[in-house]
Amino acid sequence: MTVLEHTTSSTVPAPHPRRWAGLAVLSASLLLVVMDMTVLNVALPEISADLRPDSVSLLWMVDIYSLVVSGLLVTVANLGDRWGRKRMLVTGFSIFGLASLAVLVADSPGQVIAIRAVLGIGGAMIMPSTLSMIRQLFTDPRERATALGIWATMAALGGALGPILGGALLQAFSWHSAFLVNVPVMAVAIVAALILLPESRSPSPGRWDAIGTVLSMVGMVALVYSIKHFGKDGLTATGALVSGAVAIVALGAFVRRCLRRPDPILEIRLFRRPAFSAGVISALAASIAMVGTMLLLSQWMQLVQGYSPLGTGLRLLPEAVGAVIASPLAPALASRIGARAVLAGGTLVSGLGFLVLFLWPTLNYPVVAGATLLVGIGLGSLAIASAVIMAGAPPEKSGSAAAIEETSYELGGALGVAVLGSVAGMVYRGGLTTDDLAGQGITGSSADVARESLGGALDIAREAGASGARVAAEAQAAFTDSLVWASLAGGALMIVTAVAVWLMTPRDLDVSSGHD
Repeated sequence: MTVLEHTTSSTVPAPHPRRWAGLAVLSASLLLVVMDMTVLNVALPEISADLRPDSVSLLWMVDIYSLVVSGLLVTVANLGDRWGRKRMLVTGFSIFGLASLAVLVADSPGQVIAIRAVLGIGGAMIMPSTLSMIRQLFTDPRERATALGIWATMAALGGALGPILGGALLQAFSWHSAFLVNVPVMAVAIVAALILLPESRSPSPGRWDAIGTVLSMVGMVALVYSIKHFGKDGLTATGALVSGAVAIVALGAFVRRCLRRPDPILEIRLFRRPAFSAGVISALAASIAMVGTMLLLSQWMQLVQGYSPLGTGLRLLPEAVGAVIASPLAPALASRIGARAVLAGGTLVSGLGFLVLFLWPTLNYPVVAGATLLVGIGLGSLAIASAVIMAGAPPEKSGSAAAIEETSYELGGALGVAVLGSVAGMVYRGGLTTDDLAGQGITGSSADVARESLGGALDIAREAGASGARVAAEAQAAFTDSLVWASLAGGALMIVTAVAVWLMTPRDLDVSSGHD
């Protein structure tokens, strides 16, 4: 039996007696971390109004969390395999809670940036630990597929509930509440994890690879940084080009090192399994399309439709409703029609949901609600993607599998903002030309601000006097067009991915049997 083959049914360990209670702890912690990311995005305008950060500080407030998480995922997952996954998870809970409590003394942009960085450390410890511990708790493949369906549901629910919770907190309290809400929940999570979760670690971790650790951290941070800044500053931006070159060199050396070592820090050889690769690709594509399009949708609802942050969060619920319905059903459906059909079919359904936004003649909320419901139903297939990814790794390599999946989501989010954001920006600027603005008396730096973002255009319109209403209407129409074309790009990506997943995934793949 090779290192990538599964244990046979005769050697599968007995299921843990408290596995379902343990799943509740893991799912709740994932729900909170995902919610926290979106809560903070909603809170950023109030943080900016209170602390008055300059443009560089504001950029770091937004970027630092994802940079820290992406840099640490591989290292933390490998360390959890050695040190103990439960210990890593509880440590992540503690760091997340203490960093959230530190907001009470934060009174400058630099301190908020530092808190966001420490939250990233805690998040990097929590995210892959939840997946790898599910692999350890649920030794029966059929139960594991169901557990991963619940895990995927919590991820989707967290993304939807975050803006709602953030909007409700900000309407009643200051921006500090977006951090402080984590503290009591993390305290409960620590106690529950200590009582309910078993400890697990790799039985033969091998030697720690210090060089590989440094290469992975440098390479991932440089890659995410370059993707973000290519999207913001263009393909010729010097900083993005330099960081991109650093990423290529560091990650190339990291991959070669992992392939040559018998005990690599990340099991790159897992990609030799087509089903594993298909699961990762589907997760990556879904994250690109979802993050990019949903970011534009939330801005469209607030700046074009005029909804409040809380109202916007509530109106984005159909996507979560679809995912909550479909994710738990995906494993049972896969047992009837096959994992390949569910994985590729769900990806296709999500792609069609995005295409509805492009093809419908007039964009309004009922159309958006129907389209996002369709997207959410399709995203139920990500439960199968997680099952395929985790089933494709032996128990001792569950940390590597979890790190690869979480990295695909992290990279997908950065690519979604950069690539689909660039598509939207190009369409927006094409619909709001300098000649159009000059005709309304807006030139020079004011025109540049208006063409940079819809928020900037609306600020300029409010100062433009009699012509302001027309400028605002033209900017809102241009932004709506940019959302429509970005949705086309996201939908096309999902449809192409569906075809690729169908071709790559074995026809007889059965995640309930534990092997492909």
